[in-house]
Amino acid sequence: MTAHDGPEELEAQFAQWRQYVLRRRELQAVDADELEDHLRGSVDELITAGLSPDEAFLVAVKRMGSLDDISREFAREHSERLWKQLVLTGDSGSPVAGARSRRDLWVMFGCAAGAVVSVKAPALFGLTFDDDGSFYARNATLFALPWLAAFLAWRRQARPVMIAVLVALFVLGAVAANAYPLADDSQSVVVSSVHLPIALWLVVGLAYVADDWRSSRRRMDFIRFTGEWFIYFVLMALGGGVLAAFLFNTFAAIGIVPEAFISQWLLPCGAAAAVVVAGWLVEAKQSVVENIAPVLTRLFTPLFTAALLAFLVAVVWTSHGIEVEREALILFDLLLVVVLGLLLYSLSARDPLAPPGPFDKLQLALVVSALAIDVLVLLEITGRITDEYGGTPNRAAALGENVILLVNLAWSAWLLLAFIRRRTPFAALERWQTGYLPVYAAWAWIVVLVFPPLFNYA
Repeated sequence: MTAHDGPEELEAQFAQWRQYVLRRRELQAVDADELEDHLRGSVDELITAGLSPDEAFLVAVKRMGSLDDISREFAREHSERLWKQLVLTGDSGSPVAGARSRRDLWVMFGCAAGAVVSVKAPALFGLTFDDDGSFYARNATLFALPWLAAFLAWRRQARPVMIAVLVALFVLGAVAANAYPLADDSQSVVVSSVHLPIALWLVVGLAYVADDWRSSRRRMDFIRFTGEWFIYFVLMALGGGVLAAFLFNTFAAIGIVPEAFISQWLLPCGAAAAVVVAGWLVEAKQSVVENIAPVLTRLFTPLFTAALLAFLVAVVWTSHGIEVEREALILFDLLLVVVLGLLLYSLSARDPLAPPGPFDKLQLALVVSALAIDVLVLLEITGRITDEYGGTPNRAAALGENVILLVNLAWSAWLLLAFIRRRTPFAALERWQTGYLPVYAAWAWIVVLVFPPLFNYA
């Protein structure tokens, strides 16, 4: 590049521009290199024409046009490359990257096989899906999530200390799931079966961020990973359902009923392996399917906002309290979790430098509506606990979860309002959400470890 005054300042501008470009998942590093070469050439030409470096950089960037347009153009131009990325051994263009991709593939196969062996190992001790459903419900995530964590820890080259922490946490989860003398119909079994997957999934998150666990950016990456993993897993589950139906009906047509094979082998083993395969797909095929999640967020945020507002209007109109039986508690907790998920994934996909817009206001309405419902549920739960009904594991767990969600949603609403009013940067909302993840983990472990003895294993 032609020498000119202030090279350090100009290089800093190039670095800042490149960092901004790489936030767009449509563009890979090689694309950023190509764009940067083009930008540098334009800057050189403008400097030669007599502009100052700052002026040349600004004019050159404006000539390149909107980054959204650039992203779309690259997606169209390199659509063949994106399709190739969907192939297991897609052309990476680099021998080193290709070798790493093949190693990842073999490690994934090994971890998926480990998950399959884990889900079938209890059968060696006489435990069956039909007769020991409670055991499998408590341990379902322990069959597969440790193997997903192992795959991620291998990819991140986690240090031995981190690996030891991961092993200890999974062992603790196994002890909590099996050591307590819980009856199959006890509420503690249900509560533990719901909260242990949450606790263990956040252990997977620890494997994902590895030694960078204090980083807010890496925690947000794990939130993105979670959304993309869920999409892949659901797609594979749907495909597995179609495969199971096809096998059943085709073999039944020739007098063979493969019901035992499907229920005892295909579905449980396929589900366990899919947990690992979905994680590998997210890691290996980034930027191919991940844009589905923001689209779904944009689609369902207004729908859920309208549904919550309609529910609040109905509550006021009918003056009818909210039922707090177990099924209703689970329903409302799931609703609040969905709202939180919409908020989280919207944050993870949003350009942090973009100014507030109408969608941010819609999100504020969604959060405020969920906050109002959370308050109503909390009032009903505390009323039931303090009245003649007393406390139960279900109600106590629901009370704690709703308090945690109340704090999260309340401060999220405040930060969203401040951002919309341009008094707080968007990064503050990101930091709040990523910093709150350990709170969910701590509560999930408390429910799993403390609640059974606290409520006399009821």
